[in-house]
Amino acid sequence: MMTAFARTIILYFLIMIGLRLMGKRQIGELEPSELVLTMMISDLATVPMQDFGIPLLAGVIPILTLLSLSMLMSQLSLWNLRFRELVCGTPAVLIRHGVIQQQTMRENRYTLDELLEELRSQGVSCVEDVKYAILENSGQLSVLPWSRQQPPTAAQLHLEVEDDVTLPTVLINDGRILHKNLAACGHDRAWLETQLHQQLLSSPKEVFLLTLDEQGRVSCVKKEHHP
Repeated sequence: MMTAFARTIILYFLIMIGLRLMGKRQIGELEPSELVLTMMISDLATVPMQDFGIPLLAGVIPILTLLSLSMLMSQLSLWNLRFRELVCGTPAVLIRHGVIQQQTMRENRYTLDELLEELRSQGVSCVEDVKYAILENSGQLSVLPWSRQQPPTAAQLHLEVEDDVTLPTVLINDGRILHKNLAACGHDRAWLETQLHQQLLSSPKEVFLLTLDEQGRVSCVKKEHHP
């Protein structure tokens, strides 16, 4: 029992580290090579988890080999453009100037139903309203409508708009003080205690979320007390 537990924990963290090295991507955003790697690693990990007669290294070594190969291919893709195109492919323009590129769709085995579904999901009902529709390497469809189909911006309307978009920094997360973020904002524990006092709070444990934006504004969300 303990052997199964230990083997599972080791393989779990090994796979988590490997996927973390691949970057922060969702399954639908994986390149073909990354998706194949993920599927192969999952298959390799299940065998030593279930069959105790197989040495743990028989699963660990292939997984480490695949991860090393993936990192090598990623590095080669950064160095060589042709290798990147070979491994990852190139984006394909399915709609150009409101006209469906039928040959390109056939080459990518992309059906008309799939194209119309993707357009509808992005709020586009008419092909002529699209200037470019690009099938990305991840399989997602990027839709770029004509300028006349897009909402006007403040710059196009010649309006002077104050840029009040700020990036808040989390200082307290579910009752826990993030000291690194607090120091990065140029404040200390005494300043934080003052902010809590202004919110009529006596302890950080009473705070669910507390943030500080670039304008110096503090936002506090108190914890809910359930009966």
